[in-house]
Amino acid sequence: MKKKTLILVISMLFILGSLSVVMADKLKSNADNEGKELKLGVEVLLDQHKDLIEGKRVGLITNPTGVDQELNSIVDTLHNDPDVELTALYGPEHGVRGDAQAGEYVEYYIDDETGLPVYSLYGSTRKPTPEMLENVDVLLFDIQDVGARFYTYIYTMAYAMEAAQENGVEFLVLDRPNPLGGNSVEGPVLDEEYASFVGNYPIPLRHGMTVGELAKLFNEEFDIGAELTVVEMDGWKRGQYYDDTDLEFVLPSPNMPTLDTALVYPGAALIEGTNVSEGRGTTKPFELIGAPFVNSTDYAAALNDLELNGVTFRAASFTPTFSKHSGTLSHGVQIHVTDKKAYDPVVAGLHIVKTLHDMYPEDFAFRAENSAGVSFFDNLIGNGWVREAIENGESVDSMVDQWKEGLQEFKDVRRNYLVYTVSTADLNSLIEAFRDSDELKNDAARKLSMHLTAVERFENREDAAKVAKHMESFLLILDQQLDADRISASAYDVLYSDATDMLAMWN
Repeated sequence: MKKKTLILVISMLFILGSLSVVMADKLKSNADNEGKELKLGVEVLLDQHKDLIEGKRVGLITNPTGVDQELNSIVDTLHNDPDVELTALYGPEHGVRGDAQAGEYVEYYIDDETGLPVYSLYGSTRKPTPEMLENVDVLLFDIQDVGARFYTYIYTMAYAMEAAQENGVEFLVLDRPNPLGGNSVEGPVLDEEYASFVGNYPIPLRHGMTVGELAKLFNEEFDIGAELTVVEMDGWKRGQYYDDTDLEFVLPSPNMPTLDTALVYPGAALIEGTNVSEGRGTTKPFELIGAPFVNSTDYAAALNDLELNGVTFRAASFTPTFSKHSGTLSHGVQIHVTDKKAYDPVVAGLHIVKTLHDMYPEDFAFRAENSAGVSFFDNLIGNGWVREAIENGESVDSMVDQWKEGLQEFKDVRRNYLVYTVSTADLNSLIEAFRDSDELKNDAARKLSMHLTAVERFENREDAAKVAKHMESFLLILDQQLDADRISASAYDVLYSDATDMLAMWN
């Protein structure tokens, strides 16, 4: 009997040991795959939709950000793929390899790695010519945007879409995340009289869209009419900033080295329209703002006294190695974003400019006007009235009030082109799944679903104001269920995140 018991114990220990190994392997596998639920457009193309490019001559518009999650270049991946005929490369501002500074023209050349011709889409040839497309059946666009209207890559895309339409070439956009998330939409909508290569369409400074979503909007709203396909990402949610993913940040341009740069860029770049340095020629472009005539302590104190959401200004001095005030000690501030979701970069940027204007009226200046009376600052902000408002001593709050109506009109149009969306049906599916897994009590599930029934009616009518109002109530009900211990913390987090994304879509 003792012998049988001993054998039974040994057997149980063996089984438990085996299960432990299996569970350990499973946990390791889960850990290895954590964060890899997101698939970029380039990965979706090669894994699921390769038929879109097989048997066709492929032209590729890209730069160093055109990589997969293992940081393999799409140039090399397509060039080495026996099923793909890559015939030409096209580079935006800064070039295919990203080694050209802002405004520097890149001549036609042959790529050393692939032997392919490389055409510049910056300078005198922003739009591909028919000769550039002679050997191309389909144009691919794979470049990381930074979410601001005046970042030129989105207009390279638009011009290329026009050329593709005019020359009977298909156009594919391989989508990537908006590093600033897809929920916040801020700043004035561009007045078309101020259109330029730093703002070619009437969209706000912070548009809250991916390049794929922008491509759809450009194609339809501005009558490009290209044969457009957007290869969508899998697993990206609108509320995600770049650092909410596991993606490595590859600098999109020489003066966009980090996500911190991108966070401040939609407002801090307005300084480019003045005689104050925006930090080019330092290791913190757009985070450092200053000039020789500024008192950094006084300027930082004035900005901090404004108590702007999500940001602190630190007195700082720096000497740019190139660009404005090159080789001259400059004084100002470094922008430190303390809460990226509360931070409004456009409002902060206008306060940065207005405070300089008000504190140093004898030294501060906007860039000179051209023959049409337009300053580069006007091109950046997208109109002429904001500069006048600053010069006339108007408050930033009054400026925001003036652009609210146009911004809401844009949001209503934008909603038609959003790809990564959340609906009442999506939320109801989550509620049902959490109820089935006992993470949500039956009565709580009923209460939440009943509320969504009302939301769905307004959603179907596209009544944005009422959808937003009822979604705010939904979030309050969700909070109540958590307080009453009727939902697990993990289920709450998922539902709250998705409901917040839906609210932002309709707000």
